Amino acid sequence: MTSRSQPPHPQPPEWCVADGLTEYPTALADMQSRVGAIRAGTARERVWLVEHPPLYTAGTSAKPAELTDPTRFPTFAAGRGGQWTYHGPGQRTAYVMLDLDHSHGSVPAHDIRCFVNGLEQWLIRTLDRFHVKGERREGRVGIWVADPTTGAEAKIGAIGVRVTRWVSWHGIALNIAPDLTHFSGIVPCGLPQYGVTSLAALGIPATIQDADTALRAAWDEVFRDAPQA
Repeated sequence: MTSRSQPPHPQPPEWCVADGLTEYPTALADMQSRVGAIRAGTARERVWLVEHPPLYTAGTSAKPAELTDPTRFPTFAAGRGGQWTYHGPGQRTAYVMLDLDHSHGSVPAHDIRCFVNGLEQWLIRTLDRFHVKGERREGRVGIWVADPTTGAEAKIGAIGVRVTRWVSWHGIALNIAPDLTHFSGIVPCGLPQYGVTSLAALGIPATIQDADTALRAAWDEVFRDAPQA
């Protein structure tokens, strides 16, 4: 990837919420178009909140054998990093399209590792608002929670990104109240020894709109630049 001379800092990202269920090919095409426009300087950065119909997506490290039920739902090559992921109703997916030629709050320019760390921190702070302790785990991408009774760990938030000429796309998926049996058609993120969970499974009756409010508030704590003096 090559960087360009840094223009003035862009406006804050545009936040958009898609109505209904967004087909995955539509999402890919929209992201690709927006990434090109951001790169060209003709569109603002964007955080796009969607729900998808039930489907599986394969990241660049996905293994065919870890799609254990290939006829259950449609499958798509995502082009992002990572392995197999499920998307479906009751899960909030946030596609994050930022110009990483610029810093964003605690995330410096041209630092993909710190960008991914920022996405993790965004999810952790979002879960804090529901009194859920989300945690990172060494060697495991995403955000994890421990069952308060058994101590067993399960994944509640997935992260998968792609960066094209320093513009990010794809993003995060937070389980609010999806049908967790739908994850059984894949080995989520290539980790068969761990399960998946959701706010609903933890006994928290949150809505997608509640999650959107928490995501928006937590974003400013991680990615918002300090006001100019």
